[in-house]
Amino acid sequence: MGVRSTVGGSRHGQDARAGLAGTTEIRVGAAVDSLQGLQAEGAGPFDLVFIDADKPNNQDYLAWSLALTHVGSVIIADNVVRNGAITDSASSDPSVRGVQQFIKDLGSNPRLAATALQTVGSKGYDGLAVALVVDAPASAQP
Repeated sequence: MGVRSTVGGSRHGQDARAGLAGTTEIRVGAAVDSLQGLQAEGAGPFDLVFIDADKPNNQDYLAWSLALTHVGSVIIADNVVRNGAITDSASSDPSVRGVQQFIKDLGSNPRLAATALQTVGSKGYDGLAVALVVDAPASAQP
């Protein structure tokens, strides 16, 4: 899923080089709308979800991820350390606030067992959150 139409073209080429042509689908548009569409179409459950979209909506992506997965699925979220900015409780940055809420939601959700891993690279300090769905949903709607 991607907001820009340019995402699809580059992804199709990558899929073909990886030998996955025809096994993936590219959806262009707001991710929340695409996730609602997936559920309406009866898609899923998915074994793996990778969240790397606009950070202010991470908690919505988590809710939809839970609606579209099953016990044993893995949910991974990128860019959750943000050079340590998530530790700043006074931050007004919408991306930082979104990640902070996402991490709180991960930690308080009894359906998930989760951790965060810090990474260091050319872009600085960042990290991934990795969650395992360990319990079935009470309801399929976020």
